[in-house]
Amino acid sequence: MTAEASVKLTTRKDWASDQEVRWCPGCGDYSILAAVQLLLPELGVAREDTVFVSGIGCAARFPYYMSTYGMHSIHGRAPAIATGLALSRPELDVWVVTGDGDALSIGGNHLIHALRRNVNLTILMFNNQIYGLTKGQFSPTSEQGKVTKSTPFGSLDTPFNPISVALGAEASFVARTHDLDRKHMTATIRRAHDHRGAAFVEIYQNCNVFNDGAFEGVTGKEHRDDMLVPLVHGEPIRFGPDGRRGVVLGSDARLSVVDVADVGEGALLVHDEAREDPSLAFMLSRLARGPFEPTPIGVFRAVERPDYSTLVTAQIDAVRERRGPGDVDALLRSGTTWTVGES
Repeated sequence: MTAEASVKLTTRKDWASDQEVRWCPGCGDYSILAAVQLLLPELGVAREDTVFVSGIGCAARFPYYMSTYGMHSIHGRAPAIATGLALSRPELDVWVVTGDGDALSIGGNHLIHALRRNVNLTILMFNNQIYGLTKGQFSPTSEQGKVTKSTPFGSLDTPFNPISVALGAEASFVARTHDLDRKHMTATIRRAHDHRGAAFVEIYQNCNVFNDGAFEGVTGKEHRDDMLVPLVHGEPIRFGPDGRRGVVLGSDARLSVVDVADVGEGALLVHDEAREDPSLAFMLSRLARGPFEPTPIGVFRAVERPDYSTLVTAQIDAVRERRGPGDVDALLRSGTTWTVGES
């Protein structure tokens, strides 16, 4: 038993179900699954208090592979179902596993409201910029000009930036990681889990069948130093070999990438993930136009505010204290009612 939480010690094997993992060989989902299964024994949580809720898509098979409670729900509705669970059972660890199509297309409305309400959920969104389960149609994050089975002449749609969407919805925790760096992925997911409220993590995930190499230009080993911009709270934003490059906020209120030698370290933007105003975090989310330019990675925003279940419980308690216990019979017969006579 752990000294802190009196939770039985577990290993990855305890969290893995007996189901055969059925993703395409080489899929990035395997890496994410391994990271979560390796992390959970370290969190001091119990399997019987843990729930994974998913929608539809390749990512949505996740609950089958976890030896926890879970639900493979319907397309796009995982945040809505998870919200109901988090409100009725606030003591549970509720996770949402979703994909870019599931979360940002049919599920977009449910996602933004779960985020703005600050429901206590850990939301992992696997972004591969494609619909994988339905065999390669363009998704809400596919780049303009993307040629797929559903856009044979190239997509005309402006893609969503998931981090920008989450910040615009006032999510209290927003982060990005990728499937090729287990250490960074595990640390990021740990931070999200430990946050009380709506935590949103975008995970760049490679679909090696229908969109292979979509993030190779920034996540490939030979590119990471030059292309990934680590966000570390309280530190100047630097990247590249020996931290040669950095990010500055110009007099035109725009962020730009510079050579540190040209401007000096004192000119660099210092990252503040706890800043209440999300405008700088939003600007960082727009630093790259796509995964082919220097791309911020890590925690964009982590602010504290009451989660939704706490607010709902407090409101109910306040009403009970003021009015006393409710009368369901009186409620049903209040307002416009009528009596149906016997035939």
